[in-house]
Amino acid sequence: MKKILALFICLNLIIFSASCGSVERVEEIAKSKKEAVQKTEKSPETTQKNDKKIDVDLTQMNSTMVYSEVYNMLSTPEKYVGKTVKMSGAFALYENKEKTKNYYAVIIKDATACCSQGLEFVWQGDHKYPDDFPKVGNDITVIGRFETYKEGDQTYSHLISNDVTF
Repeated sequence: MKKILALFICLNLIIFSASCGSVERVEEIAKSKKEAVQKTEKSPETTQKNDKKIDVDLTQMNSTMVYSEVYNMLSTPEKYVGKTVKMSGAFALYENKEKTKNYYAVIIKDATACCSQGLEFVWQGDHKYPDDFPKVGNDITVIGRFETYKEGDQTYSHLISNDVTF
C-alpha cells in the first residue's frame, strides 16, 4: 500500500510540475538533460590527447559533477588507480618547509563556489618552481595517470603527468 501511495504522489508531482510550464520548456529541459547524459557517457571513451585515452575527463563535466567525481577519487582511490585523468582548475602550492618539498595541486570548486577540493599532481621532467609553473590561483589543466603513494602511515593520491598547460 505504501508503494502505491508513493507512486501516486510521484505521478502527481510530475503532472503538477509539467502543467505549470509550457510544453516547449519541458521539451527543452528534456533535450538538455539528454545531451548532458550523452556527453558524459561519450567523453571518457572518446576524449584523447596525444593518442592516449583519457578515462576520466573532468573538463567535460559541469561543476557539480566535477566536484562529485573528485570526491569519489579521493574517497575510493582504488577504483581510479592507473586511469588517465584530465582536469582543470586553479593552481595551488603547498610548501613543506620541514622536508623542503613542494606539493602542487589543481583545485576545483563546487557549483556554489563555497567548497573546494584539490588533487595533487607530479609534473614529470626537470621543472623548477616558480620559474616553470603558473602563479598560484591561475588556471591550469593537467592530464595524468592517477596513482596513490604512502608517506608515513598516510596514503595519498596524485596524478603523474607529462602534460601540464596554463
